[in-house]
Amino acid sequence: MRRFIISMTVLVLSVSAGLACTNFLVGKKASADGSVFISYSADSYGMSGFVAHFPAAVHPEGTMRDIYEWDSGKYLGQIPEARRTYNVVGNINEYQVAIAETTFGGREELIDETGLIDYGSLIYIALQRSKSAREAIDVMTSLVQEYGYYSSGESFSIADKNEAWILEMVGKGGKEKGAVWVAVRIPDDCISAHANQARIRKFDMKDKENVRYSKDVIKFARKMGYFSGKDEDFDFAAAYCPADFGALRYCDARVWSFFNMFGSEDMTKYLAWASGDPTAEPMPLYMKPKAPVSLQDMQRGMRDHYEGTPFDITGDLGAGAYNMPYRPSPLSFKVNGKEYFNERPISTFQTAFTFVAQLRSSLPDAIGGVMWFGTDDANMVVFTPVYGCATAIPDCYKECYANPVEFSWKSSFWVFNWVSNMIYPKYSMVIDDMRSVQSALEDEIFRQSREVEQEALAVIETSPKFAVEILNDFTCGSAETALAEWRKFGEKIIVKYNDFVVKSEKNGKMDRGTTGLGGRISRPGYSQEYWKAVVESTGDRYLIPESK
Repeated sequence: MRRFIISMTVLVLSVSAGLACTNFLVGKKASADGSVFISYSADSYGMSGFVAHFPAAVHPEGTMRDIYEWDSGKYLGQIPEARRTYNVVGNINEYQVAIAETTFGGREELIDETGLIDYGSLIYIALQRSKSAREAIDVMTSLVQEYGYYSSGESFSIADKNEAWILEMVGKGGKEKGAVWVAVRIPDDCISAHANQARIRKFDMKDKENVRYSKDVIKFARKMGYFSGKDEDFDFAAAYCPADFGALRYCDARVWSFFNMFGSEDMTKYLAWASGDPTAEPMPLYMKPKAPVSLQDMQRGMRDHYEGTPFDITGDLGAGAYNMPYRPSPLSFKVNGKEYFNERPISTFQTAFTFVAQLRSSLPDAIGGVMWFGTDDANMVVFTPVYGCATAIPDCYKECYANPVEFSWKSSFWVFNWVSNMIYPKYSMVIDDMRSVQSALEDEIFRQSREVEQEALAVIETSPKFAVEILNDFTCGSAETALAEWRKFGEKIIVKYNDFVVKSEKNGKMDRGTTGLGGRISRPGYSQEYWKAVVESTGDRYLIPESK
């Protein structure tokens, strides 16, 4: 996913950074409440986070739709508009269809600059034209067949209230029209993930119910010299996106971490693969969870930094004095002629927005489909609900306030970035304060959502418009409340932790002391481990000489 700007019917996007984005998928029998879940972290420098809205519409015969490349804004051409399009907010529509993506790139020679449809256009056109995940797959694959596929390799998460699918697609380099692709349904009792590396390997070509693929997916690989074995041994990822160290350590390691958190298998047997060895045993596309996965589990998973695993980065010198679980870009660097790398965890500071789409067959579509949304690093957002039926967008989630080069207190993206960028350099000092406020807000919003949904459910049969108004009000109100509370939290921490000291609190408020000028302060300095590292690197430079 990259940043998109809506101006009338024009879809424009800034240039994206590589190795971005993470998706998790959970089948309805693998979830704690019967929901189908997909999640998304849209990670790219220069992006700003907001929610786009495409209202439902009936278009006159002969209406044409302009197609702009999502990554650059380049005009690609026109296609006929559908007679009827559905309401879409962000990456979910009014029929509980949700779509997310991660870019795997694949073989460079397969990029087709003569194609008309790019991957971003596929997502939003499909959402506007589909009532189910299967229908979305049909829309996306038929579009690229008819008009050509402009982008590099993509993995799409496509879900509805009953099913979750992964669709992987790559172009034909202008040698033939269209794209090669394969789609696999994630079993209802399983979980899956993808993160910028192709994940579909061998697939059952006889299982027409749960597997779909382009008729030439193997034939084209043979033609290009990517595959020469028997059809039943064909491996999509090996043919169209061969793995190397970076693809595994930067990308599939994130999938490994998700499975490690929630999967039922012993993930140590896949550790070599996730560590960057393409000759090791690859991970499966999906597995059963060790316990039912909840909405809160999904949100927690999106906040992961490999804590407690061999990839944990919070304990070495690169984490700084306050154990920051991030590393500045770029992903690799050179020292004394040797190249080194930084870990790339699921949660990352360059995220523009993140969401968990919750799709529920137990509820009417207007209520059942909700995108739990946040702007900035998933670790430091407050997820608030945006219902797929919504016809109103919170002001703080609107594009007009999310200018990537102009700060605005009205923008959730900028306020959450302001707070997170204060926390990063003092991470271990401040993170518990942040987590306390974040948890309290999310718990209360989630509790209120259950009440609001019951209120909407009570009137949806007799007054569906009123039900939508109820959900509109809650969508807007919860987001604006989160924004206001996060700004208050930011104002508090800049006071409490100003100048690397910690001011005391009393009854949840800053202690004014007996004079009103402030109470006790503490000077935590560095940890003993970090002081030792300082001495090891500086020797006796800062040694205080003994008194004679």
